[in-house]
Amino acid sequence: MRSMFDDLNGKRVLVTGASSGLGAHFARLLAGKGALVAAAARRTERLQELARACEGLPGRVVPLALDVSSVAAIEAGVVEAAKLLGGLDVLVNNAGVGETEAALSVSEAQWDAQLDVNLKGCFFAAQAAAKLMADQAGGGAIVNIASILGERVAGRVAPYAISKAGLIQMTKALALEWARHAIRVNALAPGYIVTDINREFFAGDAGEALKKRIPMRRAGELDDLDGPLLLLCSDAGRYMTGAVVAVDGGHLVSGL
Repeated sequence: MRSMFDDLNGKRVLVTGASSGLGAHFARLLAGKGALVAAAARRTERLQELARACEGLPGRVVPLALDVSSVAAIEAGVVEAAKLLGGLDVLVNNAGVGETEAALSVSEAQWDAQLDVNLKGCFFAAQAAAKLMADQAGGGAIVNIASILGERVAGRVAPYAISKAGLIQMTKALALEWARHAIRVNALAPGYIVTDINREFFAGDAGEALKKRIPMRRAGELDDLDGPLLLLCSDAGRYMTGAVVAVDGGHLVSGL
């Protein structure tokens, strides 16, 4: 009996920023649904570990070296991913960087480092993927990994929040232009998600205080993103484009 998300079996997927955190989780999740996944990042040794960890899943993970701060590298990497997989059906635009700094002290280098990856890199990855998807039957799906900081703000993360707000508007602009090519473009906007990088923070007093500001009174786990990510990648979301799906325990609707 066919079940939801079965159409992901055999789909060819590129996940950027896949060496750790959300990207590694997404690659593993999609391979578990039978997808053929090119896991891309600069740290190829981490990607090789991920590929080995995914052996035995219904799909497979193939490591791909990719620096999303370079447009030339992005264009070549997307073409290489399509060669490795035999085409490209889905792009998960996950690569992103952030840095904590007061807005008065942000340097040009700090600004460029975050905007180049989080916004410029995502745009040109989407463009390169869409050029391939537009020429194939069935189009494709692009999922941009945004953040609730693209809709509301916190202190000392101005370039990051600005880049994610731009990514949300980019999602809508591309959805409008590319719908005629059967390419769906949506965004997933996680709230605070526990990963290896911040696990210690959330276990401490400051983390507990932050969780009290979330209506559901807890930080998210990686698994909380599974259903929304699969929805946007699969035919289950076939009539969705230009949408921004927040997964944040109600943080965006918390009282002011």
